Amino acid sequence: MLVPLDLPPGFYRNGTDLQSSGRWRDGNLVRWRDGAMQPIGGWRERSVAAMPLVPRSARAWRDNSGDQWLAVGSFDALEVFRASGDNFDLTPTDLAEGLKDANQNTGFGGGFYGAGNYGVPTIPSGTFQEATTWSLDNWGQNLVACSTEDGRLLEWDLVTTEKAAAIDNAPTGNLGLMVTEERFLFALGAGGNPRKVQWSDREANTVWTPTATNEAGDLELQTNGQIMAGTRVRGQALIVTTIDAHTATYQPGGLFVYGFERVGTSCGLISRQAIVSIDEGAFWMGRGGFFTYQGGAVQEIPCDVSDYVFRRINSAQESKIWAVENPEFNEIWWFYPNGTECDEYVCYNYRDQFWTTGILPRTAGVPRGVYPNPVWFGADGTVYDHEVGINHNGSSPFCETGPISVGNGDFTFSALMLIPDELTQGDVRAVFKTRFHPNDVERDYGPYQMHNPTSVRFSGRQVRMRVETERLSDWRVGTMRLQVNKRGRR
Repeated sequence: MLVPLDLPPGFYRNGTDLQSSGRWRDGNLVRWRDGAMQPIGGWRERSVAAMPLVPRSARAWRDNSGDQWLAVGSFDALEVFRASGDNFDLTPTDLAEGLKDANQNTGFGGGFYGAGNYGVPTIPSGTFQEATTWSLDNWGQNLVACSTEDGRLLEWDLVTTEKAAAIDNAPTGNLGLMVTEERFLFALGAGGNPRKVQWSDREANTVWTPTATNEAGDLELQTNGQIMAGTRVRGQALIVTTIDAHTATYQPGGLFVYGFERVGTSCGLISRQAIVSIDEGAFWMGRGGFFTYQGGAVQEIPCDVSDYVFRRINSAQESKIWAVENPEFNEIWWFYPNGTECDEYVCYNYRDQFWTTGILPRTAGVPRGVYPNPVWFGADGTVYDHEVGINHNGSSPFCETGPISVGNGDFTFSALMLIPDELTQGDVRAVFKTRFHPNDVERDYGPYQMHNPTSVRFSGRQVRMRVETERLSDWRVGTMRLQVNKRGRR
């Protein structure tokens, strides 16, 4: 009999190995498009100077003349790159020095309830201090920026011989900023109050004192959380705290300028850079789950890999987690630290609603748009163009299924032949791993280089298939079929 290995796209990595039966479970650097598995695009170094410090935040934009700019913030510096490859240091001479790594309080009162062993004393080690990140946005063609450590609202007017300068009259001690669709500059966590939103007059980012003749104002959110980030969504500003989410809607001619509404609870943001906004809405990573706001109320996104991802995150460095959209493939990528820096990713395809995971060390980046390709940064400051060619810098894309059974696992079987479904036959090879019981010792068979058909020889009650390649190839894999004979119950 022929058993089609017709598995839905994406990974399932929750619970036990057997729970991923009939699904893809593990892999790296792969995606699905039009139902076929393929490697993600490769990358190449850009011919620009590397950032001297670990990049933490990035923003790309075009000025009024069409020139391309790329701003990058690290814990202790703010730089800007031109498309020509020139880079300029915008760091104010009096910028408050930030933290490259987070400092975690592992003593009493630090961490989460239930962590550690009851009755075992802990040694206090200070309060938690997050790794320094930046809020970056545009006020027209100018760059506006705020470092979480420095707290001032800075502006840079494209004069490459000048540094970014503090905006006159703006509040200090802020946690971030954003520019609304109506051209108000929002200071988030304004003046050292972690729940306060303060905004300038419309089209006037140096006017912050409310009067009868302007629209400057402020409001303290009714929340127990701390404001983490703000982003533009269709017709509104979305502000997410550590525990909930609020919208700000412009009310022209109204008494309060902006109307605020809580649109989600228990949906706090895990880090300040872990949110993106696209046409479909805003998407972000929380502590233990993923969320989206598409108007109305915040919704939790069902995630087939949440167990795997949240167990691997180094919670002491979670403030470094960042997100970026990849609109060409309908994807949102979150990069998170398993070690000290962000070295792994989880990716969500929001159109087809499936998840993939993998290993790729990147600490900041911008999507395709201003530049022809996504531009992402390595921890050493190297700048990469992504989705370019098929060279993965020595890493080999692969994908592996969960256990596949014949007859619901009631029978053992012998496999005799594999009928491949490939675009570039011979570029991909298969390895099979069999067991007779879920926790049995696994036996490997292969690798088998693909032919049409491919002779194989193995037996078991359940089998996993690994698809891998050692060639540089833009391969595609569809529905493989396995010829098997039942051997009876065991």
